[in-house]
Amino acid sequence: MKRASGLVKETKMSQETAPKTKLGYAEYVCYPDDGNRHEIIGGDHYMNPAPTTYHQAVSMRLSFLLFGLVEAPGLGRVLCAPTDVQLTDHDIVQPDLLVITEEHSQIITPVKIKGVPDLVVEILSPNTRENDLTLKKELYQKTGVKEYWIVDPDDQTLQQLVLNSGKYEERSKNSEQVALSFLADVVVDLKKVW
Repeated sequence: MKRASGLVKETKMSQETAPKTKLGYAEYVCYPDDGNRHEIIGGDHYMNPAPTTYHQAVSMRLSFLLFGLVEAPGLGRVLCAPTDVQLTDHDIVQPDLLVITEEHSQIITPVKIKGVPDLVVEILSPNTRENDLTLKKELYQKTGVKEYWIVDPDDQTLQQLVLNSGKYEERSKNSEQVALSFLADVVVDLKKVW
């Protein structure tokens, strides 16, 4: 994921730079629909290219399973990228998948999610691995995402992080099954994902 810095203004008299402008949703909607994924984290612009075909296959299978377990029985909504998620004024991301329970469905607007999803899923790829494991993990923890799944298609594992007293705790890391922490009796058979 490449970082594009905010606007920096140079003054003629002192040659010092003014504070960096934090980007928000108004700037975010101006990015081109160029096949890349654009996100704003902490007011900074990040961009990465389209994911690999295996990444997309894993994403499709996982979304299909979550749809059957969560959305079909009316427990919530399952959305996949590209879906804009505005977590704060200066944090707009496009997770690979997300789940919003019926209880929190008011955060779904016609154009974006404005608020914090119950589950965010990021599927690692060479271009996003570092940010998914650090920057986005910190962002999701800070903004109160109840559960964060980091899916590694190469290792065929899913790391389940559950928010507890404001910090993520690893609930499991496996390749066979994972149970949602916030919806009873919802267990995803990961053997159908790989």
